[in-house]
Amino acid sequence: MTQVVTLRPLTYKHKQCIAIGFVYNEDLKAYVKAFTGVRWSVTHKTFYVLHDDFTLNQLFTYLQKCGYYVDYSAMRYKTKLEKPIKKRKPPHKEMLYKALTSDNRKLLKQFIDYLHGKRLSQSTVSTYGYFILRFLYHTRNLELESLETKHINGFMETVIAKERYSISSHRQCVSAFKHFTSFCGLKGFDASEFERPKRSKYLPTVLSKRSIIRLMQVTKNLKHRTIIGLLYSGGLRIGELLQLELKDLDFDRNQILIRQGKGRKDRLVGMSQVIQPLLLNYIQTYMPQRYVIEGRDGEGYSPSSVRGFLKQSCKLAGITKPVTPHTLRHSYATHMLENGVDIRFIQELLGHSKPETTMIYTHVAQKDLLHIQNPLDEAVSGFMDSVNGDKKVFISAGKTD
Repeated sequence: MTQVVTLRPLTYKHKQCIAIGFVYNEDLKAYVKAFTGVRWSVTHKTFYVLHDDFTLNQLFTYLQKCGYYVDYSAMRYKTKLEKPIKKRKPPHKEMLYKALTSDNRKLLKQFIDYLHGKRLSQSTVSTYGYFILRFLYHTRNLELESLETKHINGFMETVIAKERYSISSHRQCVSAFKHFTSFCGLKGFDASEFERPKRSKYLPTVLSKRSIIRLMQVTKNLKHRTIIGLLYSGGLRIGELLQLELKDLDFDRNQILIRQGKGRKDRLVGMSQVIQPLLLNYIQTYMPQRYVIEGRDGEGYSPSSVRGFLKQSCKLAGITKPVTPHTLRHSYATHMLENGVDIRFIQELLGHSKPETTMIYTHVAQKDLLHIQNPLDEAVSGFMDSVNGDKKVFISAGKTD
């Protein structure tokens, strides 16, 4: 029977594409993958190529050449390319600050001091301060004493919603207002009852162990390779890596001390025996003075630099998943779980305050999930046992023994 390949229009990542559909066949799959430009979409669960008339004609000829029947009737109906919604770029904080009155500038400074007094992290203070800076600019024509809760609602509608801030940023904004209204202590200006929107729950992106090794192999720069090795083998956050000092490396005990990680907690993680020669080679070659990873002239290394070379290394390694430094941390945790390490130990190694945070890795670990029998397989197996295996079981319509 001739194998049918269906070509249909597909809009993917704001580009017009050709989706290539067929009933699973190993030979056909290999043949389709060999066509120039073919990629796999995890979102749409289909192979595809970018759409233009030349590519469509080449693909049609390529498939017919091997004897496949090509159904391209759907290609006569072109899909409209969705126009991406542009995200409004927020104004720069320096411009906002200059437009404030002297009283509002003084108020903002006092609020920042108030947050420092609560011993919040510098990152949190900076984030909360920016949202209140924007609010003060938004209400710059109003006196402080005239502020009411309705003005916060208006800010949420005209700034946070229209500029399409993420759910995470929205939650931070609500937290900022809870602190700010408490700080101001004005009657009728109260965000204490405001609810934070529910967190979006996404499964973390995880690389395979083979992909991790490949990623390090294609990264030729010694410093870059060391960074990847440390991020993965220690499950480090990018900030923890860049704050790591030479004195925190204990080669004798095969340990790395993470000082004041997220939540202002110290913790110990194991130092991979495999990475030790690489790490020593890097230290002898670059001779860092204080921090393990240093930029030019002993300055701090920037997170954007790490993201930049990591993106390039992924391209060289043929990794098409979206990868960030945190992906290596996710991969570390997932692989530990698949190796049978108790989740309580993984929680400690990652520095999570709550076990619920670590539990997300149980949804992506493959070790136990792959051994769960599919209920359809179990149903068919049970039926065959009941008839002593004398009769074949077909699940396709019209099939009989």
